[in-house]
Amino acid sequence: MNHLAHLFLAPDSREARIGSVLGDFARGIRPEQLPAPVARGLRHHRAVDAFTDQHPEVLASKELFSTQRRRFAGIALDVLYDHYLLRHWHRFSSADNDRFIRGVYQDFQESEHLMPDAMITVTRRMVSHDWFGAYREMDNIGYALDRIAGRIRFANSFRGAIAEIRQNDRELERRFLKFFPQLVEFAKDY
Repeated sequence: MNHLAHLFLAPDSREARIGSVLGDFARGIRPEQLPAPVARGLRHHRAVDAFTDQHPEVLASKELFSTQRRRFAGIALDVLYDHYLLRHWHRFSSADNDRFIRGVYQDFQESEHLMPDAMITVTRRMVSHDWFGAYREMDNIGYALDRIAGRIRFANSFRGAIAEIRQNDRELERRFLKFFPQLVEFAKDY
């Protein structure tokens, strides 16, 4: 899962939401040294990722990518799932998604004291460039994936993955809509 989905699924507290994003920046961080709600969010992040990584619909979705891009299919799906979450927000929440996103951005700004430096840098970019709002448009998903491809430290064929996503959009979306409600239920009970 990518950042927006983690935030959406996180336990309902600012600290737990921060912990749910911290999962992507937690290298070298000892959970027992974190405030309890932040540590809970971090554990939640890891449980959500484990559930996602072994789900049959996610595994089948990865198979839709070409062999040259399949190694990075999980990354592509993580970002794409934020797009699908926004596309189908009304199925999963009665809350307004713009209000949710603004609240998350405010949480980021008010909680930098809980974040490592790398996370502060990224969350500031998220806010200033409205990443989550941008994820509504498929073109921006392609842009985000190409930026990720450019940060991979070795030669790869990940750039341009949006073409394969567009080609398989209906099937990927169908599989997401089968998978995500199960993830929502899992996340509630974790």
